Amino acid sequence: MSGELPLNINIKEPRWDQSTFVGRANHFFTVTDPRNILLTNEQLENARKIIHDYRQGVVPPGLTENELWRAKYVYDSAFHPDTGEKMILIGRMSAQVPMNMTITGCMMTFYRTTPAVLFWQWINQSFNAVVNYTNRSGDAPLTVKELGTAYVSATTGAVATALGLNALTKHVSPLIGRFVPFAAVAAANCINIPLMRQRELKVGIPVTDESGNRLGESANAAKQAITQVVISRILMAAPGMAIPPFIMNTLEKKAFLKRFPWMSAPIQVGLVGFCLVFATPLCCALFPQKSSMSVTSLEAELQAKIQESHPELRRVYFNKGL
Repeated sequence: MSGELPLNINIKEPRWDQSTFVGRANHFFTVTDPRNILLTNEQLENARKIIHDYRQGVVPPGLTENELWRAKYVYDSAFHPDTGEKMILIGRMSAQVPMNMTITGCMMTFYRTTPAVLFWQWINQSFNAVVNYTNRSGDAPLTVKELGTAYVSATTGAVATALGLNALTKHVSPLIGRFVPFAAVAAANCINIPLMRQRELKVGIPVTDESGNRLGESANAAKQAITQVVISRILMAAPGMAIPPFIMNTLEKKAFLKRFPWMSAPIQVGLVGFCLVFATPLCCALFPQKSSMSVTSLEAELQAKIQESHPELRRVYFNKGL
């Protein structure tokens, strides 16, 4: 049929060129779109059916290319790229902006007392633990014990770091005190992400050739993947935690907030949300989702295996997670 959609559209890859920052930014603006969390289970399952059918060579009558790409991005926003499982709602990247703007705004509003710091840092690190688990790389399952150990160690380490930093800044100016939550989040990300993804560091993540053929598992690839994610997450938090303190410090001296002090939290949440709408996709785009490394950087045993089966191969590819 002349109007039927061709079967050679590569929906395994993003719609935009991932070798450029602009292409990756376009991709992540679509993936992190907060409207995706409002999609119903029926819409998600319909998108999954369209994608699975298309991969099997079945094209629903009347399906357009734009509808196919829309289905792909709906599918990608809710289903894990390695396991194919539906991801936990609050762990999806489309939930990052509404969840983070609320938690970060409250962290930056209620930072003056130890109980408040403890509570909001625990909430933040628990949320981060869910996100880090949901967006892990690889398809190896975690046992309940491994997941529990990772969660306890990650949240305890991160919250302790936040409390320690808070204690060090008791005698500094109010403006500097406002930056404590960001310093705590940056330090905590360096703890939370590797601990929640520690299984990857132990057993490795799947590495493939450019065509997606699996070659083995590499812990060295996991180290690179996790390092890139830590950098992205810290920079993702930076605008929303660095810009509002200056604005709020000025606003709190004005008559409006002195008259309506309860407006402080909503204004802070709104400012953080505005920053995150742009920071989330742009920082996700800093590194390609399908990351790569030289074969010579892999473990000696895996190098030998690849050189034996694919002697011409120079680079391997892997999903870095988010």
